[in-house]
Amino acid sequence: MRPGTKPATTDQSMHVLSGAVMMPALSLHKMFRMLALAVLAGAPGLAHPWDLSGTRAITLEGRDGTVVPIGTVSFHPQGARTAFKVHLDHERFKDFFLSMREFKCLEGPEVLCHVPYPHRNPATVTREDLGWLEHALLFLHKSPAEFGARLWNGVYYRMRVTADGIVGTAQAVDLNLIGAPPESDARPPYGTADTIDIDPASRWLGTLKIR
Repeated sequence: MRPGTKPATTDQSMHVLSGAVMMPALSLHKMFRMLALAVLAGAPGLAHPWDLSGTRAITLEGRDGTVVPIGTVSFHPQGARTAFKVHLDHERFKDFFLSMREFKCLEGPEVLCHVPYPHRNPATVTREDLGWLEHALLFLHKSPAEFGARLWNGVYYRMRVTADGIVGTAQAVDLNLIGAPPESDARPPYGTADTIDIDPASRWLGTLKIR
């Protein structure tokens, strides 16, 4: 230190000021991080995608806001795929005798009858392949004035997995095609080329949901 030079001093106010600025910034960062984690934890659709497990309710929903519970489906892991079993609540249906066959039907502006898939199948699905579940929930529609079952008036609910469950959109299909057993049960008979897109609102119950 040269003569006449004052010894260097530490500017305490700078440290205090620096600490006063840095500490809240650090706390603010932690607060935002904790808030983000809390939002994710409280949003199952983001943190935990809807999965194929447990017993889920099946409903059919109409253009007028009608919601008709029709049964449940249970999912169980089976290797790389998931096995399922559909249980329809027959108390929700009415027995119709159409074209020498008995059908379980729902009555409304039109009559919607369940058509059980008649052949052996593995009854398994994946998130990307819901074909066999779609085949377990085939229907035909008719007007209340019609007497017979016209299988070409089939309703096929094309399904997809969403954050809130499975959603099926009504498509048109000719159910006469499953009268004979397929050569193999490796894949469902109806693919995307075998159904026809329609306006779901053209059907009384144009949407199927599993949640």
